Amino acid sequence: MNILRLKALAGAGCFSIALIGAAMHPAHAGGLERGGYDIDLLFDPAPVATEAEATYVMPDRKYKNARGPLGVDLGLGTTADGAEPYWVPRIGVKARVVEGIDCMVDYSQPWGAHTAPGIWNGAASNIETDIKSNNYAGTCSYKFDAGKGQLRFIGGVFYQDISGFKESLVGFNPITLQPVTGRVDLDASGWGWRAGIAYEIPDIALRASLVYNSQVKLDNISGMLTLPDGRGGTASTPIYGSTQYMPDSVELKLQSGIAPGWLAFGSIKWVNWSVLQSVPICPVGLPSSTCFTNGPGQVTSLDLMYRDGWTVSGGIGHKFNDQWSAAGQVSWDRGTSHGYGSQTDTWTLGGGVAYTPSPNVEIRLAGVVGVMTSGHSGTLAGENGYVAGEDASYDFGNDLITAINGGIKIKF
Repeated sequence: MNILRLKALAGAGCFSIALIGAAMHPAHAGGLERGGYDIDLLFDPAPVATEAEATYVMPDRKYKNARGPLGVDLGLGTTADGAEPYWVPRIGVKARVVEGIDCMVDYSQPWGAHTAPGIWNGAASNIETDIKSNNYAGTCSYKFDAGKGQLRFIGGVFYQDISGFKESLVGFNPITLQPVTGRVDLDASGWGWRAGIAYEIPDIALRASLVYNSQVKLDNISGMLTLPDGRGGTASTPIYGSTQYMPDSVELKLQSGIAPGWLAFGSIKWVNWSVLQSVPICPVGLPSSTCFTNGPGQVTSLDLMYRDGWTVSGGIGHKFNDQWSAAGQVSWDRGTSHGYGSQTDTWTLGGGVAYTPSPNVEIRLAGVVGVMTSGHSGTLAGENGYVAGEDASYDFGNDLITAINGGIKIKF
């Protein structure tokens, strides 16, 4: 899910920004987003700037009143943990190529998910799901004087690899009556690009930026399906998935100095998560023309059934002296679940501090606390007459989510 950036004004003249990395785009609120995309380092005025940070997110989602297929109590437990804690790292290097042209390379993990409810009444839907990503990006900008400030054009490319697995209940041993599980392992990769524009007036710490990140086409989804072989062992079948897309997004960010040592900031982001509905999985050897939702080639599916995500945030930053600055932020994230899944609306409150022991070193520490709102997961009709959620239903209440973040920036 994404990292929310808390910003503090660092300069009595409102001319520079100290970035305070604060947690986060929480689990179950925003599709598969974790770190998302972040190019703020590109705006650093230093000729060379390096940055490394990590966020540890702790969602406390609890499932309750769980039922299996057709609402049956399977006797496997009506409660379960709905999310696992996770780390989100990011590193980047930015350099001024020539006057007016800056470039940045960075590594991040924009997407991910990890749930491990185990053996419960909803085990036919999910015992454990773990999705990970790696993103390698290069982004450049060209800026020039325009009016009282500077206009900047932004462009870049990125490469992503996505991998993961899902385990679920496929039946019971007829003799021991113990649960029998199956597993799907998948991986894929693809390229994307970004383009944007920004306007800055450094004297008052004003910046307005609008950045578009393209979809990433995943037309090479492949893996293995492992199922019981009926003789006490397992058998694996090579599989593939129909072409899917990681979502495109648009983000508008605004900030401005409002008084000496004070900064106001905010952002609005849209992510096209509705491109991911049900991903059909088919055996290798069957033609792609048969591999579609509810198609004759489908042997299983990865059901997401998302709607688009929206994130709105705003906050205030203040510089106390040459070494210390701080910021606070409030965010709302519209959940991408709408009847199936547990990614409901999330409200978070974050705060952080930045310590600058010398002009070229900045150390940051921040934290967030929030609430993931309540809801119900059941059946949801999708494309081609497919209905997700028939294998499990459950409720969840208003649950707590917390996160901590630390980072360091070194400038030359």
